[in-house]
Amino acid sequence: MKLLRKEAIINLANTVKAAVCQQNIVFEDKYCNLRKIFYNIVLAKKKNADIIFFPEMSLTGFSMNIDLTSEKNCCNIDEIKKLAVENNIYVGFGWVKSAGVKAENHYSVISSTGETAFDYVKIHPFSYAREDLFFIGGNDIKFFNISGIDFSAFICYDLRFPEVFQAASKKASVIVVAANWPMVRREHWECLLKARAIENQCYIIGVNCFGKQGDIYYSGNSSVFNPDGQLICCLEEKENLIVFEIENNTEMYRKKFPVKDDRKIELYKSIL
Repeated sequence: MKLLRKEAIINLANTVKAAVCQQNIVFEDKYCNLRKIFYNIVLAKKKNADIIFFPEMSLTGFSMNIDLTSEKNCCNIDEIKKLAVENNIYVGFGWVKSAGVKAENHYSVISSTGETAFDYVKIHPFSYAREDLFFIGGNDIKFFNISGIDFSAFICYDLRFPEVFQAASKKASVIVVAANWPMVRREHWECLLKARAIENQCYIIGVNCFGKQGDIYYSGNSSVFNPDGQLICCLEEKENLIVFEIENNTEMYRKKFPVKDDRKIELYKSIL
């Protein structure tokens, strides 16, 4: 019992206060969305957040108009870097990078000192919506660290592919899923986020957009699950921001119920 108390003290001393912004993205309007991002960064800092997460393609919404959405000179990225420094906060956001004829769907995290702490390219373009015709898929999993806690992140459709989450959770205690996930498949969103938390015994942060983009309605339902699959907090159908704490206690869950020790990775590889 004494050992458990000592571990609890260590865990509580090592926390990250995170904010999720369920943004109502104005379709293909970078100026308007950037103003919203600025406002919510300031608001998150007032709530003492260490990091704020925005949805996929935060500046434009889920658009295939890559000539318009691509950041050609990265001036908007530079503006976000400035505000991260001014507010001493990490900022996670989605954006589009030109890659020749096609583009890349990025999710980046800017540190409180203005450095790029994390930059991930969506591995699985959403072919159902023809994203693969306009975007090149990434081929690498990335990580960043805040206050001794390792994070990783994926983008929207990646949520349907559990293999990459198993790979990321070997190191990451927290996995963020930034999305433009439509209401018509809301049940899938909620179910898969919880499943990924249970399977990987790590925190899962799902940050979705809200509102209408063209003829597609997004209901939000941004949610945070702990390593036991319990819902910590969620946002309903409105534009909003929520702040919560992440504790450095993932290993405690894994030691208490050591599911990962029974995984047979080499067998899975041979079957696949």
